[in-house]
Amino acid sequence: MSNKALAILFDLESQERCGSPSFMSQTLSKDPLPTSDGDGGRIPLEEWLPITESRKGNVYTATFHLFCSGLGLQVLLLPAAFAALGWVWGVIILTVGFAWKLYTVWLLVHLHEAVHGIRFSRYLRLAIASFGVKLGKLLGIFPVMYLSGGACSILVITGGKTIKQLVHIMSEDGKVPLNTLQCFVIFSCLAVVMCQFPNLNSLFGLSLIGGVMAIAYSTAIWSLPLASISQRNQNNVSYTTRDTSFDTIFNAIGLIAISFRGNNLILEIQGTLPSDSKNPSRKTMWRAVVISHVLIAVCMFLVAIVVYWAYGDKIPATGGPIGNYLELYEQDYSKRAACFIHITFIINCLCSYPINLMPACDNAEMVYTTKRHKPCSVFVRMMFRVFLCLVCFFVAVGFTFLPYLAVLIGAIGLLVTFTYPCFMWISIKQLQRESLMWWFNVLVGSIGASFSVLFVVASALRLADKGLQANFFNP
Repeated sequence: MSNKALAILFDLESQERCGSPSFMSQTLSKDPLPTSDGDGGRIPLEEWLPITESRKGNVYTATFHLFCSGLGLQVLLLPAAFAALGWVWGVIILTVGFAWKLYTVWLLVHLHEAVHGIRFSRYLRLAIASFGVKLGKLLGIFPVMYLSGGACSILVITGGKTIKQLVHIMSEDGKVPLNTLQCFVIFSCLAVVMCQFPNLNSLFGLSLIGGVMAIAYSTAIWSLPLASISQRNQNNVSYTTRDTSFDTIFNAIGLIAISFRGNNLILEIQGTLPSDSKNPSRKTMWRAVVISHVLIAVCMFLVAIVVYWAYGDKIPATGGPIGNYLELYEQDYSKRAACFIHITFIINCLCSYPINLMPACDNAEMVYTTKRHKPCSVFVRMMFRVFLCLVCFFVAVGFTFLPYLAVLIGAIGLLVTFTYPCFMWISIKQLQRESLMWWFNVLVGSIGASFSVLFVVASALRLADKGLQANFFNP
């Protein structure tokens, strides 16, 4: 790598005192700040920000973070995708998508310390180092911040509505004493409290609880149908795919694609790990990736395959954008089973909220510290997080129909997962043009970008055909 490119990378990491995360100085740093404790690329500013404030993580904490951020509410969309694609194509696309996602995770893990002495602990910095300051900010800021704030807003919507469903199931007379807005407020208040942990590494306890809850509700969802095979055989379930139109097929593929989440947090999670020349962070991180993704794969494939086997063509008729087919579990099984699924799902949403919000919190604090030249106090940090939670709450209240646009708005985030890492690898590693690895990454990245466009088109056509009840500020 040339001296000029290396200087730019040092400048991105040191974030000169006149810079900020969104508007970084393009002036080359003539005297990059030195490293500390053998942890390449660390500077005092890094020790003030929540993502890199603590680098005392290990393979267990990284595994908890990866599993909690990688398995969430989107897993409930998989059976609906299988209902549109059928057995063969459903399994093939889910398998290829998982392998694709695992490959891009491998790229990101090895790009974290691709330049000696520098750690790219934030996805946005790696994008800017790869594509240049202007293009990197243009391509990276919106998707990364959207995946942070947008995910939290959808968690408020989904978690709040699940609270309302839980109260409805538990009520004896079938009346719900809480309206949707009140449920949103309850969820958001709990989320604000859970967001007050000082840094990303300190969230490992929440990530552990969230991961356990994800395993719990996923296991309940696929195991209950298996426990009543005789009842399933009496329901005359059909597996025939009735609608094979372009928008239906690609919308279903999009549902599978958006279930692969968490790439926007890979570098941040790796940033919580210690690193030195003898034991670079990529070794620890890759072990955590393997463990967490084995668990994620088991949960995803079992939920998709078993639920589709159990309900088949009933899923599109009874389901909604976030798996409202779960209402069938109250009808087919006991209230206790339905309550267990809803409670564990709510806890998982609450535990996922802080880790998804952390990039936005880090970005806000970086603006403050680079202008004030001092770390955020406890009060300022708390106010930042309360403000960001309020923004997510108002987005959730104003745009309650966002889950119905899952594929349309999720296609933007797919670039972060399936496309950008391939081109980042080409740029940072400076691959020889037209070499085998160069062609492979160009092909994979281009296919990812093409699919993103096709998902937007398919989702738009489906909305034009089916319509959308968009009630602004009327949850």
